[in-house]
Amino acid sequence: MIRTSHPLRTSPRRASRTLAAATLAAGLLALTACGGSAADEGSEEEAAGGTRTVSTPYGDVKVPTDAQRIVVLNYALAGYLYDMDVPVTATIPEDADQRNQEYSPLWGSAPDEDGTEFLPWSTDGFDLEAVLEVDPDLIIGGGWGFPSFHAEKAYEDLSAIAPTVVVDKALPDWQGQAEFLAVDVFDRPEAYEEMVTEYETRLEEVRDAIEVPEQPTSFVSVTGEGTPYLVLEDQGLPRMFDALGFEVNDIAARNGLEPYQPGGDLAELSTEQLGQLVDSETLFVMGFNADTASAEALADDPAWSGLPAFAHHRAYDLPYWALRHDFDESLEVLDLVEEEFGR
Repeated sequence: MIRTSHPLRTSPRRASRTLAAATLAAGLLALTACGGSAADEGSEEEAAGGTRTVSTPYGDVKVPTDAQRIVVLNYALAGYLYDMDVPVTATIPEDADQRNQEYSPLWGSAPDEDGTEFLPWSTDGFDLEAVLEVDPDLIIGGGWGFPSFHAEKAYEDLSAIAPTVVVDKALPDWQGQAEFLAVDVFDRPEAYEEMVTEYETRLEEVRDAIEVPEQPTSFVSVTGEGTPYLVLEDQGLPRMFDALGFEVNDIAARNGLEPYQPGGDLAELSTEQLGQLVDSETLFVMGFNADTASAEALADDPAWSGLPAFAHHRAYDLPYWALRHDFDESLEVLDLVEEEFGR
């Protein structure tokens, strides 16, 4: 039968608008009057050996070695900092519409301990005045999804507030993001090594415990309006399932499909393309930025019911966050796979 998605479980692993240039400049002048210029402070820190040079898609950035007021302008990146015991002063809600004002349960008590606050943002961009008001000494942006676009667009304004590190959106999996942040930005290679060891140990356990269904496999993200997006097979989620013994279908490569935005991880499909191209025997369905779709509901749609995976009852749900999972979420996905396919 068609499975429905598993609810997100709390892990036991551990307990806007763009401001006009004139307004931003005024705010920066006020900040300078209170505490000296950013350039002077940076020179003093560097002279004292208090900075580290980090190579980013926007060039080299000097970041403080002991940053204490860090703003993370992508909800999907904040978990890495909590895992590394790096303080997060503020981040943004998961959705630009501000509906979800909750911390991920996978972060445990870390947001409360850090006093993390949510900063407003919208589809138009970040609220730079709100960023300025929390007085960050380091800004982390980029990563996957819409916040990455906004970080690129606002990079110069953000850099005028504090040193700004943009995580390359081209990094294909959580390991790449975690390594960059832990090793390059925060000089905590042992934290990255611990993450990788825990993940690889768990992945091996799950791989040995499951029976893989008929192959090949594909992954589709579906918007609330019903538009399907094929997950490109060289991205994080397909790579994880490949390591688990699934054979990921190379639909995008065979058909020359391009991401719907440069550097993205999804290719938009028309209804016609869905029926013509998605010939996988196993299919995983996810919502787009929310649990907006389920295999059970799609099974009643003629555009979906004729696909091999639906016809043979091998269509399964994954939570929407599985698409762009971080370290903690990767372990949750492994739990879900073991529950669904365990022998």
